[in-house]
Amino acid sequence: MIVLLDQRRLPTEEVELVCTDVPALIDAIRTLAVRGAPLLGVAGAYGLALAAVRGFDVDEAAEMLAQARPTAVNLAYGVRRAQTAYRSALGAGESFDEAAAAALSEARALHREDAEASAGMAAHGLALLQELLPGGGFRVLTHCNTGALVSGGQGTALAVAGAAHKIGELRRLWVDETRPLLQGTRLTAYEAARAGMPYTLLTDNAAGSLFSAGEVDAVLIGADRIAADGSVANKVGSYPLAVLARYHHVPFIVVAPTTTVDLATAEGGAIEVEQRPALEVTEFPGDVSGRPVAPLGAQAYNPAFDITPPELVTAIVTENGVLSPVTETGLAELCARSRSGNGMMSI
Repeated sequence: MIVLLDQRRLPTEEVELVCTDVPALIDAIRTLAVRGAPLLGVAGAYGLALAAVRGFDVDEAAEMLAQARPTAVNLAYGVRRAQTAYRSALGAGESFDEAAAAALSEARALHREDAEASAGMAAHGLALLQELLPGGGFRVLTHCNTGALVSGGQGTALAVAGAAHKIGELRRLWVDETRPLLQGTRLTAYEAARAGMPYTLLTDNAAGSLFSAGEVDAVLIGADRIAADGSVANKVGSYPLAVLARYHHVPFIVVAPTTTVDLATAEGGAIEVEQRPALEVTEFPGDVSGRPVAPLGAQAYNPAFDITPPELVTAIVTENGVLSPVTETGLAELCARSRSGNGMMSI
């Protein structure tokens, strides 16, 4: 079985969700009980191992898992890694049990690597902030959730803010609420509070006034897929922040492991953007009335992600280092460098 922290219940309840088969894990992924690109990769690898351990059709499970959320490239990456380990073991003449053990071992290896990548990103990101903004006292704006809840370690963008906080250089963490499912309000604020960070929530549409007032020193976001040209798919609302940051001459920094870079996708327009249910927009999360907040039958445009072009990205921070300016050649070289779980799951 796979045991997850059910992120749908945060911040009011910390509840474990037990997935005993692949369909249950797929449902947890689609309903955002487990989410965040790096952690989805780890979950996908464990899900493939679960299928192998239980004697299910491994190849069928791999296809189902890989398509559960199409934009996040890490999910398919983790699934394929565990699937390859399983097939290799069978090809070497090992038993089905031994092949299942190989898949599980690969999932655990990916879990460890993700934790190591998180530490690397935090260090490189902090060094970049110190270079761009000498003197400390950073006022950082972030979007969606990019902490330990998305990673086998301390996260991506929020791990950088956390590193700054630990040395007393984080003056303020501005947290976008992140409509429509409030990952900023429910999850980032939850993590920031637990870490003792100085944070302030704001509605997504208040970001412009914050920039205009000169209260933002840098924007730190994560990524769900980075195309070969450096285009970044991240939680919807990220692209407007990049435009605001460029206009106000504020660094816009993307923090993501190299497993999130998809060199097989040439440019941003080729990234499949997941479309979420209309009810996420027409019904407000946490509304105690339990009733819609839009007229009956209202249509809703609800993409889960948007695409930020590379020319609006100041830097991409990975476990292998920092890329700035963002170019196709530079991104390929960064990914070519050698890659090196306090996770939320077990099997």
